[in-house]
Order: sequence, then structure tokens, then C-alpha cells
Amino acid sequence: MPGPRAALRRIATLCAAAVLLAAPAAHGATLLRDADLEHALTEIAAPVLRASGLSPAQVDIIVLRDDTLNAFVTDTTRIFLHSGLIMKLPDAKSLQAVIAHEAAHITGGHITRRTENMRAARTAAGLGMVLAAATGAATGSGEAALGLALGTQGSALRSFLGHSRAEESSADIASIRTLVQAGIDPRGALEVQEIFLGQEALNVGRQDPYMQSHPLTRDRFRATQGLVAAARVPETNDAAADYWFLRARGKLSAFLRAPGWTLGRLGDSGSRDIALMREAVARHRQTDLPGALRAIDGAIALRPKDAYYHDLKGQILLESRQPAEAARVYAQARGLAPGNAQVLGGLGRAQLASGQFKAALATLEEARGRDWADPRILRDLSVAYARAGNDAMASEATAQRYALEGRMQDAGIHAKRAVDLLPRGSAPWNRAQDVLDASERAARKR
Repeated sequence: MPGPRAALRRIATLCAAAVLLAAPAAHGATLLRDADLEHALTEIAAPVLRASGLSPAQVDIIVLRDDTLNAFVTDTTRIFLHSGLIMKLPDAKSLQAVIAHEAAHITGGHITRRTENMRAARTAAGLGMVLAAATGAATGSGEAALGLALGTQGSALRSFLGHSRAEESSADIASIRTLVQAGIDPRGALEVQEIFLGQEALNVGRQDPYMQSHPLTRDRFRATQGLVAAARVPETNDAAADYWFLRARGKLSAFLRAPGWTLGRLGDSGSRDIALMREAVARHRQTDLPGALRAIDGAIALRPKDAYYHDLKGQILLESRQPAEAARVYAQARGLAPGNAQVLGGLGRAQLASGQFKAALATLEEARGRDWADPRILRDLSVAYARAGNDAMASEATAQRYALEGRMQDAGIHAKRAVDLLPRGSAPWNRAQDVLDASERAARKR
């Protein structure tokens, strides 16, 4: 039987996965959960959501790791963006135009006809299957994935994510009105549509998913041109939105593109602190710990109260096998952003890797309480429960994680184990039973 040091090394190895670059699930969509990225998108989206009549505190902007261009809504509480779309858009106003358009689908009631889908997306099993359908990843077919999850018929994009031309026209009108009311340049909407012009002539297999769920025609583009021409254009752009857009795009590209590519383009970062953050990521990916720490410390010196630069430093240290120091830095990040689930998740991960098992379990449960849809938190929570000897809760957390990744067969195995061990009717038992029911429905449809 291995000694304590060997056990700690194994746990450190398990917990030192990249925070932003979560490994793609074998069958499901990969959520990019990152405190800095999500904060940046929240800052960008907040004025748009308020102007559209939605609460920024009740609508999450979530990123899927996917090089294709797409954005969609699953219910009234989430807007999903593909990483490829964020990196393709030229500026903040174009991203705000995308968010305004998706918000218009929410406020216009365009997703209320998908009542069952909306209900399902509020559980781990339902959301996992819906995301698998959205990316066509659960079985290699979005249609099949959605059929397993919800028993729907026809194309997944048409039946769940797709919008009619009338809905698109309505969303265009509402989104331009929203942008103007928020004081945002509505020409960003034209920048978005110009990216997709001409794709209607391509066969479906070559089109970006956005075109399949948001049909764009020349007539619609000309109508948007008319709306923008008649709208009031602000004299200046929102400097804060521009900063957060550059930061979000810069962090995504630093993690998703080759380190050499990033290091050769630091001058395009828009500000010194963003350049240093991008350099830190690139150096870290080259396993240059001194260089990475020197760069992130430079960014922190410029923005000492920025929780998310401390969060990145904690990630770098944890993935460089320095969990105790990582926990100390993550604790600083938590002090600066005490309610952030991803920061809490990083702290719990570092505590777990450094052998602080009791503290890790408490931190990770707090993180799950704030965000149940983060597979990384659930992965670490299952390890913490296993270390504490609580096999029932370890299986429940594992079942939830696999469900979020669309791996329903694996999720069902762990859910059955949890249901057999947990007190009947308890909250964890109910979560496990939900996953078990979904996995059994999926099995019947195979």
C-alpha cells in the first residue's frame, strides 16, 4: 500500500489539470470555466442585459470550447458563446451585438415553445445532453443526442436551437434598440452579419453552426443596415467594454493558440497588463515557471486588487506542482472575489493537492453551492469525498460530472451506486436519481 507521500503525489497529479483548458469529454461538449474569462464577459454583457430588461445577475454568459462560430440560448438564464466566435469578432461592440441578439430571443419569448428543453437544461443531465446536442458531440450527431435527452424529433438545430426568419427579424429589431438604449454603437451588429454573408450559398456541412440556427439572408442584412442607419450612434466607444473584450480574447487565444504565436503578438494586446497576462500563459505552457511568474507578477503589480490575475497565478503554481503556494495565492484571490465559484474551485483544488482534505471539502462544497454546472468542481469534489471515505457522495458528484459531459452510460453507473448508498429523499439522492432516470431513458433509446 503506498505511503502518504505517494498518495499526495497522485492527488496533486490528478488535480493539476488546466483550469481554462479542461480536457474535452469523450462524448460531450467542453465548457471553458474560468473566473477571469467569465468576469470579462459579465462586464461586457451587463449594460446590454440591463437595457434589454434582463438582470445581469440572473443571466450567465458561458463559453464552449469550439472553433466554429456560434451563439445560442438554452433557457432564460444562460447565453452560450463558442470560443471561435469570440476570437473571430473584431471588437467589443460586435460581441455586445451578439449578446443583444441572444437576449432578444429570451425577452421575445422565442424559447418558451421549448418548455421541456428549458426544464431539462436546469439539471446536470439535461444541460449535459443539451450541450452535447448543440455541439453534435454526444454520438457524433446533435440530432441523436437531443433525441436521447428529450425524445424530440427532427434536426436538433431546427427543433431546439434554431430560430425562424420571423424570429430573427424580430431579434434584429430588438437588439438594435437595446444597443442604442445602452449607448453602444449598433454598427457592431453589421460587423457580425458581415462575417456570415455568403454562407447561405454553402452546403450545410460547410456552414458555421450560427448560420444553421440563425438564418441570414441578403434581405435580412439590408434590413439591419437600414436599422443601423436610422439609429443614434454614440460619439465614443465604451473604454471599459473594449478593455474587457481584449482581455477575454487575449486569454482565450493565449490558451488555445501555440505559445510562440502568442509571444509574437504581445504588442496586439491593447494594454500592458493584458500583454503580461498573455505572456504568463504562454511561458507557463512552455513550462517556463520563472518566466511565467515574472510576467504574472508584473500584471499583478499593475492591478494589485485584480482577483483574476491572482487566480491565474494560483493556476500556474498548481499546475507547476507547487500546491501549497498555489493555495496561498488562491486564498488571496478569494479575499478579492469571495463569491466567485471558479476562484473557490481553484482554492479547493489546491487545498486538495496539498493534503488539506477537510478544508478542500468545505471549499469545494461552497463552490458547488454557487455553481452546480462546473465539471471540474465536481471532479475535485468526488476526489475529496473519496479521500474522506464517503463513497456515496463521491459517486453522486461523479455521476453529476459525467452527466454534464454527456457521458450518460458512465453517469448512470455512478448514479445507481449513489442511489443505493444515500438516504432516500435527501438532496444528494434526488440529484443522483435524476441522473439515473436520464441515463435509463438514454439506454432505452440506443
